[in-house]
Amino acid sequence: MPFSRCLFACFAFIAAMLTARLIYSGSAHFLFLIWNLFLAWVPYAISILFRSKLAGNKGGRLLLFGSWLLFFHNALYIITDIIHLKETGLVPIWYDAVLLFTASFAGLAMGFASLINAELFIGRLFPRLSKGYSPMIIILFFFLGAFGVYLGRFERWNSWNIINDPSALLQNIVIKFTAPFEHVRTWGVTGLLTALYTIFFFSLRSFRGLEMQEG
Repeated sequence: MPFSRCLFACFAFIAAMLTARLIYSGSAHFLFLIWNLFLAWVPYAISILFRSKLAGNKGGRLLLFGSWLLFFHNALYIITDIIHLKETGLVPIWYDAVLLFTASFAGLAMGFASLINAELFIGRLFPRLSKGYSPMIIILFFFLGAFGVYLGRFERWNSWNIINDPSALLQNIVIKFTAPFEHVRTWGVTGLLTALYTIFFFSLRSFRGLEMQEG
């Protein structure tokens, strides 16, 4: 089944669960997932443009890639919404667990798909670099994405702050890098998430290879 159809089925399932939850409980608590899924979709949508005419000139390539990298962490961020899972008495906790898991899965699927598109894009631009260092480049992107997730979840920064408050955002980032031992949580969270995303991504890739071997 094409990825787009699987993604649509996932969105439809989440929408049905959110609608049923709203009708049953009268609470709109988890409707924020709609916005988070949209933000997760943005880097995937941008990555599709890597194959368009917009990526035909140097300026277009830099703009597209920079935009993708800026929003990439949004696709990874959604798994941290698991912190909202708690017993409320309004809806069974297992129901909310399924809802959050499905949303996280959709977010990661879009993030991984966008990363594959970005990898192919970089491969066309820098074939020698991509061929020998592709896994390292992917891990670097996951590291940057995980750091972005930390900034969003714990520091409460958003992607658009790079436009409306760039100096404060940059200062916050510089402090984290120049005094790493004073920000243990920052690098602990970033390191754990980087490892998690990397394991998930390469595990999924190995499934495809196993399928081809068995065939």
